[in-house]
Amino acid sequence: MANHKSALKRMRQTAKRRVHNAYYHKTTRNAIRRLRANTDKADASAKLSSVISMIDKLAKRNIIHSNKASNLKSSLTKHVNAL
Repeated sequence: MANHKSALKRMRQTAKRRVHNAYYHKTTRNAIRRLRANTDKADASAKLSSVISMIDKLAKRNIIHSNKASNLKSSLTKHVNAL
């Protein structure tokens, strides 16, 4: 257990950020799952831009790696184009 005031504050900040990051990561994963399950091309094309935006925000905040973001966007775009 931390004893210094700065270490205690750092623990509080880290816990708060972890919850925040986990929420956005899980929300994005659910959006990706719904997009992959979608069979309507018009609907999937409309949702693709919002999902790509969510992925870009995760990469910008270093919640996921930028290469993983690129791979996700590429595979989702291929999936939507193949519908």
